[in-house]
Amino acid sequence: MRTVYGTNDRILEIDLTSRKFIEIKVSEKDRKNYLGGKGLALKLLYDRLTPGIDPLSEDNIFILTTGVLIGTGAPNSARFSAVSKSPLTGIITHSSCGGPFGNALKTSGWDGIILKGKSTSPVFLLIDSHGVKFESAEKIWTKTTSETEKYLSGFGRGSLSIGPAGENLVRFANISSGGRFLGRGGLGAVLGSKKVKGITAGGGEFKIEPADPENFKKYSSRGFKFIKRNYFTGHKYKNYGTLMHLNTNNKAGIMPVNNFTFSSSEKAKSLTGEFLNETRNTKFESCRNCSILCGHSGEFNGKRTSVPEYETTSLLGSNLGIFDIDNISEWNDKCGELGIDTISAGGTIAYVMEAAEKGLINSPLRFGNPDHITETIEDISFLKGFGSEMAEGSRKLSEKYGGKEFCMTVKGLEMSAYHPVGSVGMGLNYAVANRGGCHLSSTIFGLEIDTNFLNPLKTYRKATYVEMLENIFSGINSLHTCHFTIYPYLLESIRLRYIPKPLVKFIMLLLPSIAKLFIDVTMYSGLFSSVTGIKISAGDFMSTGKRIHVLERYLNTREGISIVDDTLPEKIISGGIRGKVQKPYPLQKMLHQYYKIRKYDENGIPRQSSLKRLGIDTEGKQIRT
Repeated sequence: MRTVYGTNDRILEIDLTSRKFIEIKVSEKDRKNYLGGKGLALKLLYDRLTPGIDPLSEDNIFILTTGVLIGTGAPNSARFSAVSKSPLTGIITHSSCGGPFGNALKTSGWDGIILKGKSTSPVFLLIDSHGVKFESAEKIWTKTTSETEKYLSGFGRGSLSIGPAGENLVRFANISSGGRFLGRGGLGAVLGSKKVKGITAGGGEFKIEPADPENFKKYSSRGFKFIKRNYFTGHKYKNYGTLMHLNTNNKAGIMPVNNFTFSSSEKAKSLTGEFLNETRNTKFESCRNCSILCGHSGEFNGKRTSVPEYETTSLLGSNLGIFDIDNISEWNDKCGELGIDTISAGGTIAYVMEAAEKGLINSPLRFGNPDHITETIEDISFLKGFGSEMAEGSRKLSEKYGGKEFCMTVKGLEMSAYHPVGSVGMGLNYAVANRGGCHLSSTIFGLEIDTNFLNPLKTYRKATYVEMLENIFSGINSLHTCHFTIYPYLLESIRLRYIPKPLVKFIMLLLPSIAKLFIDVTMYSGLFSSVTGIKISAGDFMSTGKRIHVLERYLNTREGISIVDDTLPEKIISGGIRGKVQKPYPLQKMLHQYYKIRKYDENGIPRQSSLKRLGIDTEGKQIRT
């Protein structure tokens, strides 16, 4: 076994059409400017993607990259990222995953792979330190994700797979890695369009060591300590998983019910993490090197299976008017096996329920009734009957049948499970999120609801903190580590831990420039520097996150995205805030403040001067008109 210090700095570029591959070297400049994970993948995509191409054509490009922490044993480090042009939204999509493939790829000697072109027949790819072998996937074509990964396990230590939904080009098909998913935006359909059933990496050829072991040990030990003592990561996630959010969000009035018609329900107790912890014998089932332990398994429908995540429980549960966890567990498992995103599946089914209720669509699906949902998920995955239309996503359905006002998408991506009427910062987050209706762009609900540092019903300063958190999360997704580390790494730092909460709230509201000084991201910059040997400061980390986020926005504007797309569904815009008369929804004020902070022009396009200042080269890169 050979030793690598920090990173391999090798990317495997695979042409599926010619069945050839080449090695791409990662420069130190790109490593410093884009870190790894999401950032490096976006840079590689930016250098290669032609604006305006069909996401399901062979011209689309799929890029997967590991972060610098994977393989080192750093806290919560078993994560990798993928980017492509989304078949669902027509813009750039990014997804993060915690399955075994990333570690296997990196210990095979590669920091990422680029897929271009299209195979003429179904294949799976075998990767080792020498490159890739192309193997026939005819035997496993049509198989579920777990069946496929069981087959592929005989070839390597970690794999990716698509299910029937990906093969059938369902526009919100996902990719599985050990029961974890590259979930949003239809990345499974991208692989399906290229006839790639799965990818396996042999792994174990390289041992990953930090370039600066002394500082790495210091930062890793501090990270584990912070995670253990933090209330959210050391208690709430550990005991209740991501469903720890359900009880909190229901009480705060930000949990979607009946296609976002309501934002809370008295029936929600049966879905909470606390209730399941008491009644379903839940146990840890988490990612490698995880100390937060948010993934759990439990007893549902007479078997032990994964506890549905908060997003799944809300979108396939309360948002459909369903409060039976056994039903939700069945649908969660079905989506995982067939390979479709539970958030978009839930959002699309909810749209159909409301459209049927209003007489726009002839469907037996009804709020509060679990009948027909299992078969609907199957019909979507196999393009059977009306399922073939639902496989296009709810935006396409609303364009054909009407009901755009209750189609709960942003930029074509079904919204995740945080109702903006009780968290106006999340309204701005959704509107400007690069990949669409995504809660992970800034997760400002953490400041509004979880910590109560900001008033969730006020617009004041929300643009400031959305922009700041977008930069942080772009950096986190590029380092690459778990999003949930933001709770311990920031809240347990000396700058925030010992300052009285009322004082923090006062400073955040009235003195944001001072408040930003309390935001200590040295855990992230310190881990990156100790692993790679490339020194960056906390300020550099924030600047890098900004560069990555703005590059992603610029990629989207090349696809035609502008101010008209930075909006919310009409149901939100016209609905007031938690019953209070505040119409219209106060988005525009926050949006223009946000553009000013981001230095976008009045149409939401990054200015050339800003791009130049961030070091983003636009020579020869034209915005689509």
